[in-house]
Amino acid sequence: MDNKQFDVMFSGVIGQEYETLKLICPLAAKMSRFVGESIAEFAKTHSDKTLSVLELGGGTGITTLSILSSSESIKVVSVDSEPTMQSQAKQNLQQWVEQGRLTFDGRDALSVLSNTASASVDIMASAYTLHNFLDIYRAEVITEIYRVLKPGGKFINGDRYGLDDLTAHTRTIQNEVAGYFKALIEVNKLDVLQHWIVHLFSDESENHVMRESFSLQQLEQAGFKEIGLTNRCEVNALVTAIK
Repeated sequence: MDNKQFDVMFSGVIGQEYETLKLICPLAAKMSRFVGESIAEFAKTHSDKTLSVLELGGGTGITTLSILSSSESIKVVSVDSEPTMQSQAKQNLQQWVEQGRLTFDGRDALSVLSNTASASVDIMASAYTLHNFLDIYRAEVITEIYRVLKPGGKFINGDRYGLDDLTAHTRTIQNEVAGYFKALIEVNKLDVLQHWIVHLFSDESENHVMRESFSLQQLEQAGFKEIGLTNRCEVNALVTAIK
């Protein structure tokens, strides 16, 4: 699916949420598409069965829709402990719930994973969720992700992966902040600007930031193979791995 088709489909289903995301964080919309494309590739080689996907941090459903659109053989459990956002996703994606392809879980990620059977999930997918976790909590989540994936199952995460070169990383963040100001002042959304600047301080704190080399080593230590980082856009990238 090309960018134009993707935008048309998402604007039609999710509407304002998707348009707002493209305005304030255009690369996040790209990463949602990359997550769906990665799942589509995986599904092509597993076309003989229905694939189970556990999505961490479904939010308002933007990445969830990308996942559902990737293949008709996909069934998704979308996890998000923020009820307001998940309520929007339920409204946006009702037709997939009615089709029996989508269910929701309102618990936090680690609670859901801890109560999921070992080797029971084909794909673990997320976008812009893991970087919000404290590093200690994230480490537990990654260990649990490995446990619940089936052998040959795939981990797919579109997220903020910090550059190892700290000077280059800082320069990139400065450009990102400048982009927030440019986009949001033009449309007089100073309250949204304030929210994103405050949130960015959390993202860049030492107990949150996911530095690239460390993050990939963490997956390897958990037991993953075929670990790769692709589609880097500034501090954003797609990371995949196989159990």
